[in-house]
Amino acid sequence: MKTKNLIAVAVCSPFCGMPLLAQGQADTPPEGAAPSVVITGSRIPRTSIEGPSAVTVITAEDITRQGYRNVFDALNNQVQNSGFVQGADFGNTFTPSANTISLRGLGPNHTLVLLNGRRLADFPIAYEGTVNFTNLANIPSTVVERIEILSGGASAIYGSDAIAGVVNIILKKQHSGFDANLKAGGTTRGGGADRRVQFTGGQQFGKLDTVFAFEVSERQPLAAYQRDFMATRDGTPTNVLSRRNVSAGRYVDPGGTCDAIGGLFDGSVVRYAARTGAYCASPKVGPTYWTVQTRNLSKNAYGSATYALSEDTTLFADVLAGHNGTQNNTRGLSWTSQSTASGYFLNRNTGNYEAWTRYISPEEMGGVEQFNRAWTDRALAASVGARGRIPGTGWKYEAGYSASWYKSENHVPRALANIDGFFLGPRLGTDEDGVAIYTPDPARLATPLTPVEFGVIKGLSHSEDESWTNTLSATLNGTLYELPAGPLQLAVVAEAGRQGFSNVPDPRINEGYFNVTTRSDVTEGTRTRYAAGAEVNVPVLKTLNATLAGRYDRYKFAGRTSGKSTYASGLEWRPAKELLLRANRATSFRAPDMNYIYKARGTGYYSSTTDYYRCGLAGQPLDTCDYANVSPGADYVQNGSRDLKPERGRSYGAGIVWSPSSAFDASADYWNIRIDDLVTNLSADRLLRDEAACRLGAADINIPSCVDALARITRYPADSLVRPGEIREIRVNPINAAQLGSSGFDVSAKYALRTAAHGVFTVRGNYSKTVTRRSRQFAGDPVSDELHSFESADWPDKLTASVNWNVGPWATTVFATRYGKIPNAAWTDYLSPTTLVNVSAVYRVTDRLTVSLIVNNVANRIKSDTTAGWPNYPVGSYSPVGRTGWIELNYHFGS
Repeated sequence: MKTKNLIAVAVCSPFCGMPLLAQGQADTPPEGAAPSVVITGSRIPRTSIEGPSAVTVITAEDITRQGYRNVFDALNNQVQNSGFVQGADFGNTFTPSANTISLRGLGPNHTLVLLNGRRLADFPIAYEGTVNFTNLANIPSTVVERIEILSGGASAIYGSDAIAGVVNIILKKQHSGFDANLKAGGTTRGGGADRRVQFTGGQQFGKLDTVFAFEVSERQPLAAYQRDFMATRDGTPTNVLSRRNVSAGRYVDPGGTCDAIGGLFDGSVVRYAARTGAYCASPKVGPTYWTVQTRNLSKNAYGSATYALSEDTTLFADVLAGHNGTQNNTRGLSWTSQSTASGYFLNRNTGNYEAWTRYISPEEMGGVEQFNRAWTDRALAASVGARGRIPGTGWKYEAGYSASWYKSENHVPRALANIDGFFLGPRLGTDEDGVAIYTPDPARLATPLTPVEFGVIKGLSHSEDESWTNTLSATLNGTLYELPAGPLQLAVVAEAGRQGFSNVPDPRINEGYFNVTTRSDVTEGTRTRYAAGAEVNVPVLKTLNATLAGRYDRYKFAGRTSGKSTYASGLEWRPAKELLLRANRATSFRAPDMNYIYKARGTGYYSSTTDYYRCGLAGQPLDTCDYANVSPGADYVQNGSRDLKPERGRSYGAGIVWSPSSAFDASADYWNIRIDDLVTNLSADRLLRDEAACRLGAADINIPSCVDALARITRYPADSLVRPGEIREIRVNPINAAQLGSSGFDVSAKYALRTAAHGVFTVRGNYSKTVTRRSRQFAGDPVSDELHSFESADWPDKLTASVNWNVGPWATTVFATRYGKIPNAAWTDYLSPTTLVNVSAVYRVTDRLTVSLIVNNVANRIKSDTTAGWPNYPVGSYSPVGRTGWIELNYHFGS
């Protein structure tokens, strides 16, 4: 959907339906009574945040005091977020301009993310090229009122996707006066500095309440060479220049050629002798290019208005717009002769079939940034509607329209199709087998390029990716009957929505303009959904309350329909005023990802792969194997499937909440989540491990996973002149085959000590531990214990603790996060648990001015892991940034 159309519909549809929001208004309570609010996971207003399912709340104050940089940072550090994800700073990914989370380690596509209770458009590019997800990188923290996290299945309330849980980001609806906020900081190890400007305002004009905010933030990149522990690659250096006689299977000795280019890559190029001959190599190729923190310039704006049309009716409208520019660099330009054909040529000068390789250095490009990849992302979310009370009754309603749109433009440097001629000279035809013939000058290969020459062989490809969603919804809630134990309350909802996406690559890729072999085709699709649901709250006894919810969702896509019913139930028992016992059970589902449904034949390559089979054949251990962590990795082929079924989830849990006083409360909850008919593109690494086990006799070659792995991985013949025995491609089409389950418990506590002379001390703690995590790829396969497997990078347990001290004009917080053990990169042992500590201090200079000092990772700790060579730290699990500090100023204008 185009931006102008989305805005037009949002403005012209003020009385269409929308989901009930977590901050939805309730009746004005009787004097002295607690106000009713709608908490994430229910449509029925209640006076207590405690319910049959645990809900974690992060306030705007928490985001600042606990050292979180933004909304994503706050969510990423929650103990429920135990899953490993490839974020913006992971490196060579499909989505380096986006960040996401994985509640309970069940994947980013199984957590439903809402903004003010409404769905957002998916990020238009699939995570890891497979699943759709919501980007959390574009939400300005200045207008966040609170964030609510519900764990467990909630499809009976919200529909598809809410299998692992729901994250509801609730923005401010009221603000008095104007606030200007300036924040700037950097790292003590150098590089990666950032700064931010925010301006927030709000004013009441009679019956009209308005809120607006603007935010501009900029973050500088951080390169691997800016950290001494990862400035040089360990083990086998990267091939910078080589000539390989493919007939003999050996490299041609470069002689003095390496000296001629020895000044490249910061003077690190040397002659390297391998088992199959010598070539020119450098240990600084990867570190020179690799960006471990992306460059980002973000601009966001938010506006909200509510108008009290009458005593019973309020109109509302809000819009959030964002513009992000992101750059990173993970690989410079490398060239292999005839890479789009056989991979080798007939050298008329020598009479041999040869393969030539050359890596272009930053000095030749005119600076490493000349090979940066860039993304321009634009996002918009808008809603309009009405809420209030049906006149003459106690029934409340909300109706409206919401829409969200996302567009990402990608600009990638690529070698042009003329690069073979640049290094080899004119093509002289082909031999009888169709192999190209050249008479190349070796001096050309060994002569450093000038930036002008580099510009001749480099171009930029441009792709456009877009997604959108819109929803009409209406909800109604009120009291059906007055029972002896209290009112029987009912809420009903009806929804209709439509969503779509398109991935449009540069058409020149398929026209031979670039030196690439893989096709890139347009992928696009839409689907429509309808839903109706109801929820009832039954006071069984004065101390016992029951909740029941049911919903039916129906999707139309790709010429077919798919429907799914879900339910949820919960019990709350208060044997004493200060004690709550609770339990819940629910079913959930996820409609097949649109990328899985509509994906055209997609091709690409993995950032790196390990060929376990060839390592096994060669008898080489993984930490020194020539075929381990090879970058770039193997090629893949992915196709979509229009026959996929919805994934089915089920969850249950039980817990206890103890609140003996306003100064202390504690809770403990058990949770259990299972997903059946899981749609998955099989992990390439898992397939390669299975293939090696099956071919080498460690597993029964006739079991289903072996049969599947061997069919999905194709290799060049062992006697091939080029790449003998190497992986040709890996096929990873999606199937409803997998089963995944996880269980564990959460514990939280808070204690506040109020003193007359020394202020208020508040201690908080949250802990989550995964007890079981099991999976199975196919029926008939053995169940895998992922919790105790070296293949799992998820946190098995996570602890956060904070101490806050408020006294006079000072507010100081010490916040610590302890991460449990995870496997090392070589999958031979575990890395020990690690604790990182943040400190913040806020000083109120005047009634209008506050000054904050924030230091993250006070001890300047960086987790080391040298078991698999460079980059020597656990990418994606920990950060190489080190200690970071900011100073923040906030000035309030107005009353």
